[in-house]
Amino acid sequence: MFAVIKTGGKQYRVAVDDVVKVEKLAGEAGDAVEFPEVLMVGNDEDLSVGAPFVEGAAVAGEVVGQGRHRKIIIFKKKRRHTYRRRNGHRQHFTEVRITDIVTGGKKAAKPAAKDADA
Repeated sequence: MFAVIKTGGKQYRVAVDDVVKVEKLAGEAGDAVEFPEVLMVGNDEDLSVGAPFVEGAAVAGEVVGQGRHRKIIIFKKKRRHTYRRRNGHRQHFTEVRITDIVTGGKKAAKPAAKDADA
């Protein structure tokens, strides 16, 4: 089963146990996140497309970690005017492991609780 979710102004095609890098979300490693904006849900036999979202569908995930992408360089230049500007940028992201795709208004299963002893 797969789903197309919308988060951070982008769309992602996800399945259970996929790890995706999405725009930065609040939370630390091990926290649960839910994506209620599901645009499409499907499997081998049938496909449900929302208008704009699929009713009763949600995707649950677990935060794996936070990070920053590699640096990109922004370079501006105007020829014959001795004008050069160089700037760098690193975008923040959150790495999420998809744990469950639910349809029909059901609730997503809670991830296994961590041991208090650890």
